[in-house]
Amino acid sequence: MEQINSHLSTLIHDVAARLGDREALIYKDFGGTQWKSYSWNQFSMKVKTVSNAMLNLGVKIQENVGVFSQNSVQYLFTDFGAWGIRAVTIPFYATSSEQQIQFMISDAKVRFLFVGEQEQYDKARRVFSMCKTLEKIIVFDPAVHIAEGDQTAMHFEDFLKLGDGLPRQAEVESLQKSASFDEIANILYTSGTTGDSKGVILTHSQYHAAFEANHKCVPVTEDDRIMNFLPFTHIFEKGWKILCITVGARLIVNTHPMEVQQSMRETHPTCMSSVPRFWEKVYTGVQEKIENSGLVQRKLFQHALVVGRKHNIEYLACGKRPPLALHLEYEMLNKTVFSLVRKELGLENAHFFPTAGAAVSHHVEEFVHSIGINMVVGYGLTESLATVSCNHLDKPFTVGSVGIPIDSIDIRISEEGEVLLKGPTIFKGYYNRDDITRESFTTDGYFKTGDSGFLQNGELFLKDRIKDLFKTSNGKYIAPQMIESKLLVDKYIDQIAIIADQRKFVSALIIPVYSLLEEYAREHGIAFQGREDLCRNKQIHDMLMERIDTLQQQLAHYEQVKRFTLLPHSFSLERGELTNTLKIKRRVLNENYKKEIDEMYKE
Repeated sequence: MEQINSHLSTLIHDVAARLGDREALIYKDFGGTQWKSYSWNQFSMKVKTVSNAMLNLGVKIQENVGVFSQNSVQYLFTDFGAWGIRAVTIPFYATSSEQQIQFMISDAKVRFLFVGEQEQYDKARRVFSMCKTLEKIIVFDPAVHIAEGDQTAMHFEDFLKLGDGLPRQAEVESLQKSASFDEIANILYTSGTTGDSKGVILTHSQYHAAFEANHKCVPVTEDDRIMNFLPFTHIFEKGWKILCITVGARLIVNTHPMEVQQSMRETHPTCMSSVPRFWEKVYTGVQEKIENSGLVQRKLFQHALVVGRKHNIEYLACGKRPPLALHLEYEMLNKTVFSLVRKELGLENAHFFPTAGAAVSHHVEEFVHSIGINMVVGYGLTESLATVSCNHLDKPFTVGSVGIPIDSIDIRISEEGEVLLKGPTIFKGYYNRDDITRESFTTDGYFKTGDSGFLQNGELFLKDRIKDLFKTSNGKYIAPQMIESKLLVDKYIDQIAIIADQRKFVSALIIPVYSLLEEYAREHGIAFQGREDLCRNKQIHDMLMERIDTLQQQLAHYEQVKRFTLLPHSFSLERGELTNTLKIKRRVLNENYKKEIDEMYKE
């Protein structure tokens, strides 16, 4: 099917007019175990019902409607139903704290808030009295217990009854006919690794321009099955999901991120957007299986990886044709070895996998390509409506780059090395924050990304966040994310934060994978009562230091981790140590672990 890039108010109905009873959505009910589906016609009817129900509820043109939920089909119906009457949707991460949602509801003057499960309903109910504008909570999950006497809340099924029979459809269609691409579609609050939340205003024209530009370089088709794994709140997933809808691809809605690998094995997606951490876990999982297999199997797989790397990285990625003997050997290993790995992941029909959101380790990128999975590395921000650049499947790419800029984006590198952006996909400003908006653009209208990078042979390479660059007390600049991405490939490391700013050398706070550490301790006769004992154990410390030294051989001496501290608990959202997209907040970590950090720098 050719791309249908219409206004978001009519997109689902326009695709349904073309694809009718073809399957559109594959999903599980909240708490359900069976995969179910909706056709395009059914999807369209649900969206129309939501649009009608919203009018009967009193939602106005360009009014801000909040959605506080994990991924679900109800979320999709709400988004498109709101756009159908030209309202604005404001997505909140399902893990947002009460303090965060209270700020966003008040800042955006939200009257109607759609919530997912019990946790989100309970949080919304607790902040209700502190949010002057909030009038109604609509709950997606029918199993949610609404508090006795709570007149402000209703279940989604009851909300839909307000639109049964489409009583205001003529009005809905009239609103759609007068819709403008200049209107606001979303306000996305970025949690940010520094400072307060800022509402990024995204218009329909930005979405329209993004889909047109991405369609030229992202080869998704109506035959693809798209696993929705990242939260719909995330601009990467939101933009990618709607791009897939514009070509009529099926969406597989994964509600709980922890279940994604099982969901993949059950539904066999061909594409999925994800963050590097997903592929790091795949990499360590496969490496661990190989380590625990017999000598013959281990040697075969290691040989297969050498062949896969030569074929896919040294030849295909460089735009060169592999020699016939290499190609035939790769094809044989692909059918016998790599196909088993892909089958284990549920990716028998793997097409391509957009990956962005953080630095991708070279090890991991090479591994994923070597086993025959097209990882499409890219770069983008909420302010650029996702994609700024990405690898193209039909063009050579360099491992370590973030690809070729998409059509319509004008990239300039400032004298300080900052990536600056201009174009139709770039936002115009932050909601209610003219002060920050002014600071975020150059005098000639380029958006300041805060990322340092450079262009080389048409590809964009990133160094690090400008604010994140550390300067040691010896005057050397350190890029913490680059070091973290190198070390995160180790199977024993779950989370890591590099410490170096104004310090004599580089150190790290490390959260180990406790289950593997316990296994190691038992195998090596190390007695322990709990995690604290493991974290303090010298034998474990020495083993990890040896592994870290192996991974950081390529780093300059001043970039290498000299000391580290193992922590007995994970970095958490509750303690303010992570953003909603699970990026670490370095300032908070420095405060929360001051004692542990200072200890590492004692003479």
